Amino acid sequence: MDKKLQDQITAILNDVDDMTIATQRADGFPQATTVTFVNDGMTLYFMTPESAQKTTNIDKNNKVSLTINRAYKTWDEIEGLSMGATARFVDDPEEKEKIGGLLFKKFPQLASFIPAHDETDLAYIRVDPKVISVLDYTKGFGHNEVVEV
Repeated sequence: MDKKLQDQITAILNDVDDMTIATQRADGFPQATTVTFVNDGMTLYFMTPESAQKTTNIDKNNKVSLTINRAYKTWDEIEGLSMGATARFVDDPEEKEKIGGLLFKKFPQLASFIPAHDETDLAYIRVDPKVISVLDYTKGFGHNEVVEV
């Protein structure tokens, strides 16, 4: 992947707060859920209650798809990412601490929510992109570039 495209991907990840992640339910239907995320380069992280449907889905099938889009007013401003990725639960205490640091840096308001939620029932999830489609309508309607990671 060329540096310019990598920089564009990283900039979108750094600038956008939410992604829609799709997992596969036990009945075979996809389930799309919006989650707040942080990133370390192109590695994505989010936390969710261990009891959430998406954690059950990921436990059974770690292949996920997701979209991340910048806000836009007109179609010629559309810029976003679509990814095929794998997700896994983070158990390593050092990696969990890193995720917490990234979350507090990006979302300082998180401090007011933590006391209300028992952190022990949160799943820390890491998402590693495998294929990324970069949508960039500033280069023309429907323009996209696909890269393997």
